[in-house]
Amino acid sequence: MQRTRSRTAAIVLMTGALVGMVACGKSSKSSSTTTAASSGTTAASGGTTAPASGSVSSTSFTSDFSAMAQLKAVASKGKGLIAVLLPDTTSSARYESFDRPYLQKAFEAAGLTSSDYKIDNAQGSASTMQTQAEAAITNGATVLLVDALDSGSGAAIESAATAKGVAVIDYDRLVKGGSSGRTYISFDNVNVGKLIGQGEVDCIAAWKVAKPNILVMDGDPTDNNAKLFAQGYNGVLKPKFDSGAYTKVGEPAGTWTPAVAATTFEQQFTAHPNINAVVTPNDDNANAVIAALQKQKVAPKTFPTTGQDASLPGLQNILKGYQCGTVYKPIYLEAQAAAAVALYLRAGEKPPAALTNGTTKDTTANTDVPSVLLTPKWVTATNMADTVIKDGAAKASDVCVSAVASACTAANIK
Repeated sequence: MQRTRSRTAAIVLMTGALVGMVACGKSSKSSSTTTAASSGTTAASGGTTAPASGSVSSTSFTSDFSAMAQLKAVASKGKGLIAVLLPDTTSSARYESFDRPYLQKAFEAAGLTSSDYKIDNAQGSASTMQTQAEAAITNGATVLLVDALDSGSGAAIESAATAKGVAVIDYDRLVKGGSSGRTYISFDNVNVGKLIGQGEVDCIAAWKVAKPNILVMDGDPTDNNAKLFAQGYNGVLKPKFDSGAYTKVGEPAGTWTPAVAATTFEQQFTAHPNINAVVTPNDDNANAVIAALQKQKVAPKTFPTTGQDASLPGLQNILKGYQCGTVYKPIYLEAQAAAAVALYLRAGEKPPAALTNGTTKDTTANTDVPSVLLTPKWVTATNMADTVIKDGAAKASDVCVSAVASACTAANIK
């Protein structure tokens, strides 16, 4: 999700206009740091009054969506539209390939019809997301599920929504400075980063990389998740750097745009030809790095890279021996958790404590946001068949093209 100067200016103008629309608007400035004892999230403590209707916990959700049927009574009590705002189709293919259909399935398994919910994609435009939010509220939305492009525009959208009595959920990304009373649904993103960092460490050992000289390539700094990922993998790698076992060559400005990542890597590799490992928190950015390595005739299993999202290119790069692994976040879990929270809010009920199993610190608003925090998985060739393939997140027929057919056979992917 590249942030150009002109786009930033447009967002600032849009944010100012949107805040001006509400009676109790607040600043949408975003803090540049995230703080917590160890991970940016904490386990929930204390009791919460259980809702009158059916109940699910953060561990109730499965790939068959059966838990959603327990919420039919909650769904029947609710009123108004649940509006979902997805960000784009460029930072990850997940939003249209997985989030949209899984959210639809979750809502409908709970008894909603297509007239009870609406899912829009902003296609990378904050102003488009603003328009979509305004239209949803005009059309009777009582819950807004927001996967914001950035915290500034997201906070403005949420402020306008809550001023009109619309409940707000942060989906996948925390909106820093967002509305009070919201709930955050995501995976434990510091843990995501820890998996990436440990995956790099394990891969360096397995591939016998002597004197690792690592380039750390972060995600877009305007995305709070990118900061949490970095907190995780830098925490794992810091002892290695401090001891001199590894050398940190650099940590250039981050991005979620593969073309920008490719240029950044090529510039760094030219300036520092001793680089022999890269940390990347995204499969698409890793794929851009790997393409550059292949142009340089770098052999497989000699130059570790990492990734996230269990994308098709990422899985194939793992099988080819260019990527150590990828963080798999079963999106069907996240979609069901978000749908469940939305159903409770739509019914005017507080989600049960067993569902909101943690909190996440919003350092801009200086609040702890009630959160549903789900568990990610590190996927390699060894467990690919039992995770992403078994769950249907990727089809064996799509993964196992001719270039990786033999590797698929060896990994028992069929």
